[in-house]
Amino acid sequence: MGTGLGRLASEIADATEIPYKDIPNFPVSTVEGHAGKLIFGKLGGKDILAMDGRFHFYEGYSMKEVTFPIRIMYELGIKTLFVSNASGGMNPNFKIGDLMIIDDHINFFPEHPLRGKNFPTGPRFPDMHEAYDRKLRDMANEIAREKGIRVVHGVYLGTQGPTFETPAEYRMYHLLGADAVGMSTVPEVIVARHCGIRVFGISVITDLGGFDKPVEVSHEEVQQAANASQPLMCEIFREIIKRS
Repeated sequence: MGTGLGRLASEIADATEIPYKDIPNFPVSTVEGHAGKLIFGKLGGKDILAMDGRFHFYEGYSMKEVTFPIRIMYELGIKTLFVSNASGGMNPNFKIGDLMIIDDHINFFPEHPLRGKNFPTGPRFPDMHEAYDRKLRDMANEIAREKGIRVVHGVYLGTQGPTFETPAEYRMYHLLGADAVGMSTVPEVIVARHCGIRVFGISVITDLGGFDKPVEVSHEEVQQAANASQPLMCEIFREIIKRS
C-alpha cells in the first residue's frame, strides 16, 4: 500500500502486526505516510499478508532490497499481489481522486529488478505481455459498476524520483503512452510476475500535470488526495478478494 493508502490495514481482522525493523534483513520505510509493518490476518474472508508501507529506489535501497518483500511473499505461498500507489495523472480525461486500474506499465527505472543471477522462481527472460491480470481487471470493472464507483484505466509509468515531474516530463511521458506516473510499483510487479504471482493494481490520481497551466505539487497534498479516495479503493480490493 502506497502513500496515504494505509486505511485498508485497519479493516484486516484477526491481525498480527510485525514492524519491518523487527524482521531480519528487511528494509525499513523512511517515507512519511508509510507505517512500515507487515500485517497478517483476514480480509474478505481470505487469509492475507499486507505491507503497510513500501520501499523505494529513491530512498537509497537497491532493487533487490526494494523487491525483497515479494520474494518473501512467494516463499510464504502468496498467489495474488494487490498493489496501490499515489500517482500524477497526465490523461486529460482524468480528475484528481480518480481510481485508475492499471492495465500495463512502462519501466523507466535506471536499474532492472531482475538484473544479476536469475532466481529459480522464474525464467531468465520472463514474459510480461499481461503483467496485470485481465480477469482481475474485469472483476474490478464489474464491482465498480455494481457500486457506482468511477474508475478509469491506463498505463502507469514508474520512474525513480524523488522529485515530482516537470511539465515537460509529464508531456513526454504522456507521449510515450503513459496515463499516470509514480515512483514505485513497477519493480515489485516485475518480480511478482517472475515468481508466477498474478497482479492487480490501482493508482489513485492525486495530482495532474503536463497541461497548459503548471500546477505545484507537495507530498502533503498527495497524501490528502490519496486519503480521500481510500474508501472506494478499499471497497474494490475487498470485493475482489472476497470473490476470487
